[in-house]
Amino acid sequence: MNELVFFINNVLISGAVIGSIYALGAVGITLIFSILRFAHFAHADLMTLGAFFAFFLTALFPAIGPALGLPTAFVMLPLAMGLTALTAVYLDKAFYKPLRAQGVKPIVLVMASLGVTLMLQGLIRMFMGTSSRSLYIDDRKGIHRIDVPFELANRPIVITDPQILLILFLVVAVIALHLFLTRSKLGKAMRAMSDNPDLARVSGINTQKVVTVTWIIAGSLAAAAGTLLSLDVSLKPDLSFMLLLPIFAAAIVGGVGHPYGALAGGFVIGFAETLSVFNWAVLLRPFRDQLWFELPANLAFVPTEYKITVPFFILLAILVWRPTGLFKGKVL
Repeated sequence: MNELVFFINNVLISGAVIGSIYALGAVGITLIFSILRFAHFAHADLMTLGAFFAFFLTALFPAIGPALGLPTAFVMLPLAMGLTALTAVYLDKAFYKPLRAQGVKPIVLVMASLGVTLMLQGLIRMFMGTSSRSLYIDDRKGIHRIDVPFELANRPIVITDPQILLILFLVVAVIALHLFLTRSKLGKAMRAMSDNPDLARVSGINTQKVVTVTWIIAGSLAAAAGTLLSLDVSLKPDLSFMLLLPIFAAAIVGGVGHPYGALAGGFVIGFAETLSVFNWAVLLRPFRDQLWFELPANLAFVPTEYKITVPFFILLAILVWRPTGLFKGKVL
């Protein structure tokens, strides 16, 4: 039973956590693409920026979290989401909107987003340094150990407070996004603009308002993903480097322009990563006497240090096999 608990800790829980992060990031990617028709390569840097906003607010008010029984960074998350959303809106006004007004091709916007990426990375390193930081100042990360009710298992299932908060936040965010897109007038306008921008414009839809709301949603979810991930591990200035490829892979796997597909793609990529680096020899140990081969000490498909290559191979396979993704999104 220890082997099964090891699988739950290292595959199921880890896959759900990292999949939730990728899903939140991929939703922003796919919303921006569906409305503005370009791949926003600076999105992972918005995730990092949002986490640093949360760190800054946590440093200003470190005692709020312990008083409420929650991590201070999580209490400050709504403010960090608001600041990141505001940053995203003004980045659009400063860099992307003037280019759209000139009628440039989408590839020009993609190149502009690469410039925004370098700018944000430079600003983060200039003001926050290059070292790793912890989002816990006056509080500590809660770790819960759940004993398994089996006699042969002496290893507990381990889950942390940030992981619980992340999954709960994802559930609330998915429900809220679904209700917004299907019930609200503005959400329906976003869907109309995603299907046919020109028809939406001549129908009287305020397209600039739709663009602004798109950046607000994408920036808010990016801040939430970056902050909740940094709560569970650590806050690094190069966080965006580890997130950019997986969130794009998640968006493409699910179907670019399809928000629900982005959620599914996030979990596909997350579980693919954890399954590929999991040491399957652990699960096979109870059956080693029945195996026709000698069981090695490590039977992982991919070494841990090469985990970042897994989304890349999945991305290539999806582009070759099904370019529209699992949910038939837009072709890149």
